[in-house]
Amino acid sequence: MGSDWVPKTGTGYPNRPINRSFPRSSFAVVIPVYNHGRTVTAVVQRTAALGFAVFVIDDGSEDLDARALKKISGIRLLHHGRNRGKGAALATGFAAAARAGFAWAISLDADGQHLPEECLTLIRAIPAGTRPIVVGQRTGMLGAGAPWTSRFGRGFSNFWIRCSGGPSTTDTQSGFRIYPLPEVLNLDVKARRYQYELEVLVKAAWQRIPVIETPISVIYRPEGGRISHFHPFFDFLRNTGTFTRLIVRRIFGRHRKGSPCTAREQ
Repeated sequence: MGSDWVPKTGTGYPNRPINRSFPRSSFAVVIPVYNHGRTVTAVVQRTAALGFAVFVIDDGSEDLDARALKKISGIRLLHHGRNRGKGAALATGFAAAARAGFAWAISLDADGQHLPEECLTLIRAIPAGTRPIVVGQRTGMLGAGAPWTSRFGRGFSNFWIRCSGGPSTTDTQSGFRIYPLPEVLNLDVKARRYQYELEVLVKAAWQRIPVIETPISVIYRPEGGRISHFHPFFDFLRNTGTFTRLIVRRIFGRHRKGSPCTAREQ
């Protein structure tokens, strides 16, 4: 393992050897779904074929083929009666995975922009003996095919996450991640839409949960072919509100600074 690449560290554990011993059975893949009927079945099939337990969270979709999903071995389908937001769907999936005894959750978007096979890339990036959040760093974000809203949003979020006391990561808007359970469930994240993924990084840093990055692929389909529920204007306002709340808490010392995470690895 001496020649292995060591993932870039946002906070936590630099220069640790890569641990390849994590059993796949410790990880559940959580896939939030909201009107991704065209893509989600293929994403779930490819993920389940890797041997992972898959939790699909239907966040009030109108086009989901539940019968097709239920035919896939190894998945658990959970429903929200109405659309509550991506963060709420992730929280539901994480809680269900923790109750089922999983030590880790891998969040994977349902729109097909990520390769399910790269779940293994994220797992291999976990340094031995640690329980970090692992963020998939999208390597194609600067290409011509990447939406300008994604490029701008990433830079905006990266800057304000650092101002909020969060990690110095480079792709804070990537949805392809590994989360340690139950540490993340204990962070008391308030946001329930896309802002959940931003707030969780800041509050993880406050509690000294390490955050690391590792490169992953990203696939952006031609205009009109990508399913996205990101609304630049409204989500910009929500992001601003989230960062304002976090910065105020940090300035006035109302955030809880935790001890380094010592939860037992499973």
